[in-house]
Amino acid sequence: MTRILVTNDDGIDAPGLRWLARAAAREGHDVTVAAPVTEASGSSAAMTAVEEHGKIILHKRELPHAKHIPAYAVAASPAYIVLLALREAFGEVPEMILSGINRGANAGAAVVHSGTVGATLTGSYAGLHGLAVSLDVLSPRASSARSGGAALAALDHEEDEKRHWDSAAELAVRLLPTLTHTPPGTIFNLNVPDLHLDGIRGLRRASLAQFGQVQVSIAEAGEGFVRTAVQAADDTLEPHTDLAALAEHFAVVTPIRPPHEMTEVKINLEAVPVHAPAL
Repeated sequence: MTRILVTNDDGIDAPGLRWLARAAAREGHDVTVAAPVTEASGSSAAMTAVEEHGKIILHKRELPHAKHIPAYAVAASPAYIVLLALREAFGEVPEMILSGINRGANAGAAVVHSGTVGATLTGSYAGLHGLAVSLDVLSPRASSARSGGAALAALDHEEDEKRHWDSAAELAVRLLPTLTHTPPGTIFNLNVPDLHLDGIRGLRRASLAQFGQVQVSIAEAGEGFVRTAVQAADDTLEPHTDLAALAEHFAVVTPIRPPHEMTEVKINLEAVPVHAPAL
C-alpha cells in the first residue's frame, strides 16, 4: 500500500479527480485528495494561495461515491498544495503524487504550462514518484486563452460526466507498479484518448512534441490591451511523439523530470566583467 496524494488543476469538483482517486483507493492505496477550490489550469508549478489573516483557506469535502476518501478543497495552486502535503498539512507525508485526470491533453512542449504536471514536478524535487494523467477531450473550438493557450472546458456538466474518465483512471493505476520501479523522483506524463478501453489501440512510450495541441495568437491589439485567440497548431505531427500517438488512438506515456543543470554547456565566465571599469 502506498500513501498517495491526488490533486489536479481543474478544481475539487472536476469529475476526473474523483475517478482517479477512487481507482487508486480500489487498488488498496491510502489515498488523500487535496485540490484547488476553483480551476487553476495553466498554473505550472506556481506557488499561489489565498490567505485570510495569514492562513491558507481549506475546507473538508466529500467526493461523490467516495465518502471514505479524505478530501480537501484548498485555495491554492496544485504545486502549492503538494508543498503543503509535504509539510503534513493533510496527514502523513505522501509517497506518491497522482495529478488529474486533466480535462484535455497535456502533451508536447505545453507541459511546461500545465498545473497538472507542475504538481508532480513539485513532488519530484522531494524524491516522490509522480503520475500526471490527462484525457484528450477538447478541441480549440471549445477553448479560451485564459491559461496562456491551454484548452479549457466549454462543456456542460452532463457532457463532462459522459467522458471516458474510467479509461484514463484504469490505465493510470495499471502504470503504478511500473512507475514505482523507476528511480526516485521520476514522473510519468500519461495522455489517454477519450475512448472506451476497447477502442484504445495500446499504450506507447513517446517523446514530447515540439509544440502543443493549440497555440495562442494575437487577435486584436489596441490602446492598453491585447486580445488573444486559441487555435489548432498547424505544425505537422512529428513521428514517435506524444501528439502523433494520441492522433492514432494510442494512450501515451512520457517520462519527464524537473529542470536540471546543463553540465554539457561550456561557458567562459572569466571573460565576463563583474566590476565596472574605473573611470
